[in-house]
Amino acid sequence: MSSISEIKKNHPYIIFQKLIVVSILIGFLASFLAISLKKITEYYETIFFYKSSNSPWLLIIFPVFSLSVIYFLRIYLFKRKSNKGIKEIFEVTQNKNKNLPLYKIPSHFINGLITVVFGGSTGVEVSTVVATATIGSIAQQKENTFRTYKAELIGAGVAAGITALFGSPIAGIFFVLEVISKKTTKVFFLTNGIAVLISTALLFLLDERPLFPIESMTWNYYAIPYFILLGILAGMNSVYITKCVLFFKSTFAKLNEDYYKVLIGASILSVSLFFLPQLYGDGYHAVKELLHTNVPLSVTLLLTTIAIILLKPIITSITLAAGGDGGVFAPSLFVGAFLGYLLATILNSYFDVQVITLNFMIIGMAAVLSASIHAPFTALFLVCGVTGNYGLFFPLLGVCLIAKYTSKLIYPYTVYSIIPSTVK
Repeated sequence: MSSISEIKKNHPYIIFQKLIVVSILIGFLASFLAISLKKITEYYETIFFYKSSNSPWLLIIFPVFSLSVIYFLRIYLFKRKSNKGIKEIFEVTQNKNKNLPLYKIPSHFINGLITVVFGGSTGVEVSTVVATATIGSIAQQKENTFRTYKAELIGAGVAAGITALFGSPIAGIFFVLEVISKKTTKVFFLTNGIAVLISTALLFLLDERPLFPIESMTWNYYAIPYFILLGILAGMNSVYITKCVLFFKSTFAKLNEDYYKVLIGASILSVSLFFLPQLYGDGYHAVKELLHTNVPLSVTLLLTTIAIILLKPIITSITLAAGGDGGVFAPSLFVGAFLGYLLATILNSYFDVQVITLNFMIIGMAAVLSASIHAPFTALFLVCGVTGNYGLFFPLLGVCLIAKYTSKLIYPYTVYSIIPSTVK
């Protein structure tokens, strides 16, 4: 009897120790996978993008090739099993009997990589999120003790993945809180905290640098009304992004043959990339160039920027509807940067306001992302992470909240939360 009572007494500590060990493993595997996918994608996307810059005809070939490869991989390698993106994580966390199968890791890794490298107008963020969530899901299946903590372990994988992608552990935690689980427990803070710590340590060991490094930032109070305007425009633009994704997914779903989707989607994508190569892949190359540009506003530049803002959501939606793997993370950051640039440049050129254009691009990135996924704190810390600078913290916070609630006021759903019956 004494041995049984001793086991019962020590049981919570045994569970605690096991959770620490499994969180370390999840954190390492998820962050290693995320960093690998990011690095491989960056490397090959850069090569193929600059190859296509010298040989524009490649922009016609790449989308047809990539979407066709993904189509055949799904048929012959992944046995026609579909990828639903982040919605699949919601289904698993809300249903005790469902789990993310192992094939989700190679499926999203390979398809996400091929989509972006060959010009698909999206990013690898959602591919990473689902793949890293699968690591957490598999971990909880390995021992009965962990079944109770399925949501927490899946969240740990996601948090580590987001941390690895954007260099912000706080953004990783907030993404799980605001988008994935939307609840906290002691185990949540234990597992997710350990996972992001491991991810941060790995980033430090690998000497990872911010995606869009900005050395110093400052802002002026007279810009506040224009920041508010940017938040409202960002909220409206995010609804446009959401509506585009829903419209093209429902439109392409009506096509009888899947390969028709590939051909039509690839054709539209090819033509768009040929005329606006800024739309290639995740578009981070264009954002980096924009952040350091100082070109006077001209009619051509104005029209090009407007075209990019309007077309990016359409091309992203078609990429996804035609079978590409990705989501709205990278497109939101991309559109936000160009929206901020457009507003600041118009204010400076036509109204002589003299706002800091760089600030508007950075805040625009966070604002559109915040409104697109209804996660202001994720967007705030994520953009601080990718710039390596917290100088705009307070305007970022205010504009992210304005953008989110503007978006919710116009349309209460995101691409993650939409209920099929509400799509019109």
